[in-house]
Amino acid sequence: MTEPSFLTAVRESYDTVAAAYLERVPRPGEMDPLSRAMLAGFAELVRTAGLGPVADLGCGPGLVTAHLAGLGVPAFGVDLSPNMIGLARHAYPDLRFTEGSMTALETGDDELGGILAWYSTHHTPPQWLPAVFAEFHRALAPGGYLLWGNYAGDERLQPTHGYGLPVSYESYLLPLDRVIGLLEHAGLVVTAKLEQEPGGRVNRPHACLLARKPETP
Repeated sequence: MTEPSFLTAVRESYDTVAAAYLERVPRPGEMDPLSRAMLAGFAELVRTAGLGPVADLGCGPGLVTAHLAGLGVPAFGVDLSPNMIGLARHAYPDLRFTEGSMTALETGDDELGGILAWYSTHHTPPQWLPAVFAEFHRALAPGGYLLWGNYAGDERLQPTHGYGLPVSYESYLLPLDRVIGLLEHAGLVVTAKLEQEPGGRVNRPHACLLARKPETP
C-alpha cells in the first residue's frame, strides 16, 4: 500500500530538523503552568486507572515521554522520524521508542491506558483525522484517556522552513469545536477543555482536550 504523501513529507522534514528541534524546543519544565497542569492531571488519571501503558504519539526526541515516565506513568514513544527516534533512544535508553504512524498504530485493540497527542496532529490533513481518531478509540482500553494538545485556528499553513532548515510539511489549524466533534464522532467523550490565548513562547491560540473512551456497559 502506498504511503500517503503527507506522512512522507512529515518524516523527511523532521529527519532534517531533528537536531535543531531538540536544541530549540522547550523542555516540559519550561511549558506554561496550565499546560504542565494538564499533563500532570492526565498522568494521575491514567496512573490511577491502571488500564495499560500510555503511547506518546509524535513523541519527537522523547522529552514529554520521559516527563510522563517521571510522573509514574508507563509511557512509550512513537514517531514517524527515524532521526527523532534515534535522539530519544540515545537520551532515554530505559524507555521504549518505536517508529510508526498514528494512522495505523501497532497496538492491539483496547491495549492502551492512555494516548498523548501533544502538538502532533496538526500536520495531519483534516480529511485524515477521522481515521486517526478512530485508531485512538480502537487502541484505548475502555475507560482509557486521551490528552490532545495543539494550536487552534482555521487555516492551512505551508512553511518552507522550520527550526532554521527547509521543510516540506504542511500544518492545519482547526477550530476547537470541530476537533471536539471529530473526537466525539470517533466515540471518545470529551471531559475537559482548556483554551489559551497567545502568550509567552506561544504566538498562537492553543488548547488542550481531555477525552475518554467509554467503559464497556
